[in-house]
Amino acid sequence: MRIVFLGAPGSGKGTQAKLLVEKFGIPQIATGDLLREAVAKKTALGQEAKAAMDAGQLVSDEIVLGMIKQRLSQPDTQSGFILDGFPRNISQAQALDKMLDELKQPLQGAIYLSVDFDVLLRRITGRRTCEACGQVYNIYTTPPKKEEACDKCGGKLLHRADDNESTISKRLDVFNQQTKPLTDYYQTQNKLHTVQGIGDIEHIFNSTCSIINKFS
Repeated sequence: MRIVFLGAPGSGKGTQAKLLVEKFGIPQIATGDLLREAVAKKTALGQEAKAAMDAGQLVSDEIVLGMIKQRLSQPDTQSGFILDGFPRNISQAQALDKMLDELKQPLQGAIYLSVDFDVLLRRITGRRTCEACGQVYNIYTTPPKKEEACDKCGGKLLHRADDNESTISKRLDVFNQQTKPLTDYYQTQNKLHTVQGIGDIEHIFNSTCSIINKFS
């Protein structure tokens, strides 16, 4: 299967993608991870990306697409892949389609995790992370037994400074303006599949798998 995951910050697409990796044994290609790895390894594309970032510029679509193309040349992608974090707008989606067609690996589907704004806000602003073991909690939905202390190791729970209502609202606005239109783009290709990203993680995963089984 060859799919792209779409969803607003806090929609849970990262969690669902990891579950799919475990079940189907195909890689999750997160563009943020590709970028950090290429910069760390000082590859040609990584050096171009670092130069852009050092100059305070955005990394170009061409560089990101080049990294994705290199990643798709590795053996573990031959049975499929999950794209996470790219594309973020229509022009990127068009460039991605062109590249994948040239590689004869076109997308089979785009899965959109739909979650209401109010739910996203509670998920992100309520998030707390253990500084010791990384366990994640939510003070609204999955609170720790002891306030500000991790159930697993007793470590201190941290609240990210950018997990506040003002910052999150701005991030969601950017998503709605730039990325949400991709749902229409993939709908015109008959590739869009919407999953309600609210409720039990396993239930959401089962819904996602039932969709994937139709075209994988």
